[in-house]
Amino acid sequence: MEESIDSAHDDLSSPKQTRRRKATAIANVLNTEYDIVKEILEDTMGCRLSYESEDETSLKTKEWDLYWNDLTVTPELLTKLRPYQKVNHFPGMEALYRKNLLARNLNRMRRMYPEEYDFFPSSWVLPVEWGEFRRQFNGKNKTFIVKPEAGSQGKGIFLTRHWANIDPEEHYVVQRYLGNPYLIDDLKFDLRIYVLVYGCDPYRIFIHKEGLARFATEEYTHPKPHNLKNTYIPVSYTHLRAHETSLHLVCRLLLEKKKKKKK
Repeated sequence: MEESIDSAHDDLSSPKQTRRRKATAIANVLNTEYDIVKEILEDTMGCRLSYESEDETSLKTKEWDLYWNDLTVTPELLTKLRPYQKVNHFPGMEALYRKNLLARNLNRMRRMYPEEYDFFPSSWVLPVEWGEFRRQFNGKNKTFIVKPEAGSQGKGIFLTRHWANIDPEEHYVVQRYLGNPYLIDDLKFDLRIYVLVYGCDPYRIFIHKEGLARFATEEYTHPKPHNLKNTYIPVSYTHLRAHETSLHLVCRLLLEKKKKKKK
């Protein structure tokens, strides 16, 4: 992306000026709250930061080259983009990052291609699929994980074995809870791989060499009535661990287990 940004203002400078020095790219960061994004754009990529609104004037006067937005980019903005201007979202991204839309799309693909789409647990979008979800309670001790459809950072997630614990009018995504997950030293974890989709036509994808693993702070135990409310066992969101006084618990557990293995 840096190469494209450097050449964004070539049409604003004469050939002689372009040869003398590169034009400074302008990054619009009005709608991002993350300081790290601004620091990288300014300090690492050498961009000049702009806080122009996404109205028609800012587009006509060519006030920015890159528009970094934490939210969905509006169709109105996309239709007004100049050839050199870049945005950090594709249209329709909410179909992937909103839990309810993602679950609906995955279920649709599973019906069409059952063998290829068997990698995720059974999912129900509430309240639309409340009746079908209720039929899952047939006397067996099934555990379900309930998530707000548009939540993040683990907020509002809980486990349950009874449909009566769920408000049928609330908007949730409910999934069968996997009772035998992959563990590292008896700790549940998630693994993130960072992928950059550079373009769709032609299709270009870059995978970062490094990723991120986040660990739960307590050893995993199978869900039972007495531990369903313990949010530190089933999930690994850093937000839920923010109030812990001993955040080094994971490291200590791992070191203790290694010592035991050596003995």
